Amino acid sequence: GINAEYGSGTAGFYGAGSNYYDPTTNMGSMGQAPTATTTDSFEDEPPLMEELGIDLQQIYQTTMTVLNPSKPAATNLMDDPDLSGPLMFCLGFGSLLLLSGKIHFGYIYGVALIGAGAMYMLLNLMSVNGVSASVTVSVLGYCMLPMCVLAAISALLSLKGTIGVILCLLTVSWASFASSKLFVSVLAMYDQQPLVAYPCALMYGVFAVLTVF
Repeated sequence: GINAEYGSGTAGFYGAGSNYYDPTTNMGSMGQAPTATTTDSFEDEPPLMEELGIDLQQIYQTTMTVLNPSKPAATNLMDDPDLSGPLMFCLGFGSLLLLSGKIHFGYIYGVALIGAGAMYMLLNLMSVNGVSASVTVSVLGYCMLPMCVLAAISALLSLKGTIGVILCLLTVSWASFASSKLFVSVLAMYDQQPLVAYPCALMYGVFAVLTVF
């Protein structure tokens, strides 16, 4: 009799417990376990780079345009300006200067901000359609690539001499020509490239001075 009552009591206990915990649920009464539909939804998520707004293909195309100024410029910067590439090149420029013992991050971002603001106002005065601030920052930032090359060379040898002057002139000319080409391609100002290249050369000349001294 006692065993029967114990058995019935045990069955009643586990029977009551079965109402609280069900193997088909995740944590008892806290909700249903993830189904196959929930798991498959993670496969439909976009890639991380796309969520962050980083277009690696566009970064590659614009970088190739800067490396090879004779290549036709990418005109999609007006539609979708990219800022991750310019930020990467600015950080790379400052990091390469660190190899020479020069901590100029504040100067780099200060000159870049002032230069981008001046170019933004100048281009809107010169062009008919105008240009956005993001496009201006994107073009000027991508064309920091020649200055990164100069900073890498400065870590290997001193630029305070004739060779340094020649290298500075070449890199400034390279950067200003590439940036002015991108600007005139985006704004359809093909007959005004020398006028656009001059202020660009002034800004990149300041970066060259920071690299040498």
